[in-house]
Amino acid sequence: MLASHHVPALRSALQRAEFTVDAVYALLGDDAHRALGRNQSTPALRATRGVGALSTLVRLFALQVPVDRDRAEAALPELVGPLVAAGMLAVSGGEVRALVDIRPYGDETHDWWIVCDSTSGLDGRQAPMDPSYVLGISEASSSLAQLTIREPVGRALDLGTGCGVQALHLAGHSREVVATDVNPRALAMARLTAELNEAEIDVRDGSLFEPVAGETFDLIATNPPFVISPPGSEVLVYRDSGMPGDSVVRHLVENAETHLNDGGWCQILANWAHHDDIDWQDDLGLWLHDRPLDAWILQRELVDPASYVEMWLADAGLASAPDYVQRYDAWLDWFAAERIEAIGFGWLSLRKTTRTPVHRLEEWAGEIAQPVGPTVAAWGERVDVLRGVGDTDLLDRRFRQAVDLVEETRGAAGADDPESIVIRLQHGVRRMRQVDTVEAGLVGASDGDLTSGQILDALASLLDREPGEVRATYAPVVRELVEEGFLT
Repeated sequence: MLASHHVPALRSALQRAEFTVDAVYALLGDDAHRALGRNQSTPALRATRGVGALSTLVRLFALQVPVDRDRAEAALPELVGPLVAAGMLAVSGGEVRALVDIRPYGDETHDWWIVCDSTSGLDGRQAPMDPSYVLGISEASSSLAQLTIREPVGRALDLGTGCGVQALHLAGHSREVVATDVNPRALAMARLTAELNEAEIDVRDGSLFEPVAGETFDLIATNPPFVISPPGSEVLVYRDSGMPGDSVVRHLVENAETHLNDGGWCQILANWAHHDDIDWQDDLGLWLHDRPLDAWILQRELVDPASYVEMWLADAGLASAPDYVQRYDAWLDWFAAERIEAIGFGWLSLRKTTRTPVHRLEEWAGEIAQPVGPTVAAWGERVDVLRGVGDTDLLDRRFRQAVDLVEETRGAAGADDPESIVIRLQHGVRRMRQVDTVEAGLVGASDGDLTSGQILDALASLLDREPGEVRATYAPVVRELVEEGFLT
């Protein structure tokens, strides 16, 4: 990768060209941007026919087409030679082409650049992936970035950093960031990504928790190599651990406590196996057994074995390989032998606790309003409020309805009472719940002034019901409304 003394010049060149997410989007337009999302470059090539530096950089890196050396020199003054020497560009005749991708990336407050390998499969090109391939921005990395809690912390760990995306995010709210990987190419790219963005990141070589043995953190974020594949399969480092089944994820769960400070979070993007005749929640519950970890595990998707194999063979560039059918068949044979009937995709948020752990394992294929990080943090706060609290104490507490809560009623026009009442959350996990008259009244009156018990007593009086009976019936409902975030 590029020597450190050339990095400031590269940063300046990218800044002068306004090589940012917004500027590239404006240059390409909606249609070309959507086509690139489908790995089709033709509309973007048409949109970048101009001679400006921004067009040159987009064609060179994102679109993977050669550009005239004069254009490259104008966009990257005095950098073409050093970038060639670093193995990032190649020169042939009067043309320059990119051997890696420098990609604009950002969030609400940052414009960054990510150094990674070029997008595979562009314009339908298929070729087997290099085992050391370094993935850039992906749906998985974006999901983890949205899942991660963004509260200020002391020490943070990006385990399996790849090109360094998560480490950049962590550097924005952590005093110290450590990033690890086993892929030498990924380590080099992560270091250059950090330098290019002037981020202080301690990049270390090693597998899983080995590079941080004996160290603890306030936050761990990891998108591990979680693909569940047969032993002996060709390993792509960014997605395959070489460990059997879903044991890499289990290893992270079972070792997280050793590397977390009290109250620290470990957030994992993962796959896990569904075995015949075993409930997946019971299976993952064994991973958590006797561990000092609160856990919220959300299964977002369930995939059948055939779909799973097709997806990952295509991801590896093997959809048109001569031995595609044999690979496909062998993978399915292995799933059958392991009694794996489906594969779950989802998110694990684990928090080290000194109290009795709380576990919530659930399926949620419904809507998500990103980011989810604040929802996870709020779940942890609600766990602390409810932990060890009996019904009597619970009803003596004051709650407010969630700020994003909306109520929907359905019924005949002009009717005195609705046929149904539904409450919905608008942020994070967009839960909905059908409620009865008492529940709707409880939520509507929860503004922090009265305790839940006082509200239920008032509703009992209005509905001519016995207050003790109403309290006994609805105390568990209050608990559920708090657990699920309808009341805070």
